[in-house]
Formats: sequence, C-alpha cells, structure tokens
Amino acid sequence: QVQLIESGGGLVQAGGSLRLSCATSARTFSNYVMGWFRQAPGKEREFVARISWTGGNTYYADSVKGRFTISRNYAKKTVDLQMNMLKPEDTAVYYCAADIPPYGSPPYSSTSYDYWGQGTQVTVSS
Repeated sequence: QVQLIESGGGLVQAGGSLRLSCATSARTFSNYVMGWFRQAPGKEREFVARISWTGGNTYYADSVKGRFTISRNYAKKTVDLQMNMLKPEDTAVYYCAADIPPYGSPPYSSTSYDYWGQGTQVTVSS
C-alpha cells in the first residue's frame, strides 16, 4: 500500500500563491508517475497536472497552464505543485495521486491512478 500525504493548502487572496506538497515513504517512488487533481463542491474531480517518472515530462490542464508548476524531488520523495496567480475558481480540495507501472492511460483520467492522498483544501478569496 502506498501512502500519500498532502500539505500546504490554505486560504489565499486572488492573485496570490500557494505551494502544495505530497510526500510518500514508498520505496519505489522513482518509478511512479505522479499527478494532482482537484474537486470543487458539487463538481467532479478534475485533472490538474502530471509529471513523468523521470521528471522530464509534465502535462497540465488548460485551466492552470502557465500558472501552476509540478515538480518532484527524488531524495525527499515529494511532488510539489506551485500555484501562482490563483483565482477564485481554483478553490477546491487538491489530491495527490500515484500511477504505478504499468502506467495508466489517458494521463488526465483519474482512473489511470492507483493511489490517492486524503486531500488538502485550497480556498481563494476574491
């Protein structure tokens, strides 16, 4: 069982920044494709960003492209989501997810991921 623990959520004004972090103790973290999803009240969970197991490839939802950056640290076994220029519509619970080999497809589908964190709340005020 892979445990994922998110942190870094909170309340921020529109235009501000937050940095989310997802930590795991999994021994084979370096083989995982990692993703971030979010779910707003009354809405379905939606894809935010994904980073390959090498760290060399990233993929973003159009709604966050240019504002959010996903990165990973192999030594710390963490995946971060730097969120800049936040908007009220970014308000949601943000979830970290791990896709273990064999990797799922498509990369933006929640069904492609095998393990999930408990989520962290991000609230952006206008």
